Amino acid sequence: MAQLDVQGMCMRGSSQELRLPSNDLKRTPVEDIRSLRLITAIKTPYLPDGRLDLEAYDGLIDMQIAQGVKGVIVGATAGEGHLMSWDEHIMLIRHTVDRFGASLKVIGNTGSNSTAEAMEATEKGFAVGMHASLHINPYYGKTSTHGLLAHFNSVLPMGPMIIYNVPARTGQDIPPSVIQTLAISPNFVGIKECVGNDRVRQYAEEGITVWCGMDDQCHDGRWDFGAVGSMSVASNLIPGLMLELVTGKKSPSLNEKVLRLVEWLFHEPNPIGVNTALAQLGVVRPVFRLPYVPLPLSKRLEFVGLVKDIGRKHFVGDGEVQVLDDDDFILVGKH
Repeated sequence: MAQLDVQGMCMRGSSQELRLPSNDLKRTPVEDIRSLRLITAIKTPYLPDGRLDLEAYDGLIDMQIAQGVKGVIVGATAGEGHLMSWDEHIMLIRHTVDRFGASLKVIGNTGSNSTAEAMEATEKGFAVGMHASLHINPYYGKTSTHGLLAHFNSVLPMGPMIIYNVPARTGQDIPPSVIQTLAISPNFVGIKECVGNDRVRQYAEEGITVWCGMDDQCHDGRWDFGAVGSMSVASNLIPGLMLELVTGKKSPSLNEKVLRLVEWLFHEPNPIGVNTALAQLGVVRPVFRLPYVPLPLSKRLEFVGLVKDIGRKHFVGDGEVQVLDDDDFILVGKH
């Protein structure tokens, strides 16, 4: 990445000075992001002491690229951005851009329930080269509709932005009126929608780019309701099949095959399933940052059967799938 000409600039809502480019960086055209059919919410792997395992991380993304994936989200729920420090988070975004930015689009999950944190993280994310940002609505300390607009508009001028609506995690649905207002901005890319396919259809009919955020609904969302594609957790495991599901043609039989895995994957809250599965596939170390713990032995045995039924060739990695003993897993509290 070209060296930046910077000047000191104090960001609103922060007591610390953040050095930013004196001139606007060249931003990625929003249409380049809107064209992505499959975007993987990439897993963040760890070393035994809980630090980020960049070698394993690079391997995961290499496998995504090899299967045709053109976009990743860094530090989303599956990537456990909420368990990272902001320094780790921005470092990982920069690492991903520097290592893979020429091969795929890097979307940084720089949202926060704190507007000041979202602003600072988003400025830093664009400064290190991310192509777009992903923003959730403020959770726990929920705000009003006007507050949602003020929050999102605080970061929208910085560059291409995708909104992430997942009321099951935030406790608050982002109403269509908010999205319709934000969509006027040239920096608005679209929305990752987890409410259901009726909402997907509404946005599609209004000309708003929408990705299905639920792996169990993405096939129908794509082919029957107008979603441009999927932002997926399952694609960490089966990127080729998930890409086929949203770019090939309508295929109820393929969807049925994938749904068996998806049901297993979300038996417990994400990212417990994907963390367990990737460890069993041998592509990441069996290390969990608490409060996440692996799925129990019975579910690990079930996964071995699923891999056999679906076909090992469709999964990432090339080693034999393992059950793993409980003692094989390392749980890290402080890191």
